[in-house]
Amino acid sequence: MKRNILLTIEYDGTDFAGWQRQPEVRTIQGTLEEALTRVCRMPVQINGTSRTDAGVHALGQRASFSGDFGIPTDRLMLALNNMLDGGMNRRGKGSDVRVIGVEEMPEEFHARFDSKGKKYRYILDLSPSVDIFKRNYCYHVKTTLNLEAMRRGAEQIVGTHDFACFQAAGGNVRETTVRTIHSLEIIEVEAAGGKELHIEVSGDGFLYNMVRIIVGTLVDIGQGKIDAEQVKHIIDSCDRQNAGHTAPAQGLYLVEIYY
Repeated sequence: MKRNILLTIEYDGTDFAGWQRQPEVRTIQGTLEEALTRVCRMPVQINGTSRTDAGVHALGQRASFSGDFGIPTDRLMLALNNMLDGGMNRRGKGSDVRVIGVEEMPEEFHARFDSKGKKYRYILDLSPSVDIFKRNYCYHVKTTLNLEAMRRGAEQIVGTHDFACFQAAGGNVRETTVRTIHSLEIIEVEAAGGKELHIEVSGDGFLYNMVRIIVGTLVDIGQGKIDAEQVKHIIDSCDRQNAGHTAPAQGLYLVEIYY
């Protein structure tokens, strides 16, 4: 009997060339499909919700696939993680991708097309010096940031707008660059070695590198390079050159997919 399965996945993106399957490089999609093909004993292709870039991490990525395979749904997660940890691990130190949820869904369900929105978290490290053990998991900002100005800028991003100014070149051509940002919060967090800022953004969809450009723009505001009151004009301009820099990939985490 054919089943339609939804996976919830977490991964450390450091050693991956991104989500999307590519020839001759290690990707999250390729790694999962190889493991699923072995476990299910049939060719498997998965449909991911978000095509995260190289270096980007996930706490709650989602992907779906369908097929007629023998292993029971309630045993699939254990078998898949055992395969990822053991038979496929080339480095001997545990897998950097893990399935944390398996659900059987209606036949017509599609992980990407049925998604109603996503939540991302971006971590800024504000400690005085770089921690080499955190360098793959945050963006170290050496200068003092004006958090009040950053929050004023963030307020202007929330809502429904044409966000072409926050889209990098090179992504798939979209029918529209209009998106709705439901919330954008800047949260101070005490961490080992110093403070962190967590920028959390949720919306109905995101353009290529949109979250990283929003973060870069907010950092530029915090550093006084961009006036917080100019954010509305930047958005209205629809011009990428008017927005701030693109924050590096390693600070970005896909937190949750909404259905």
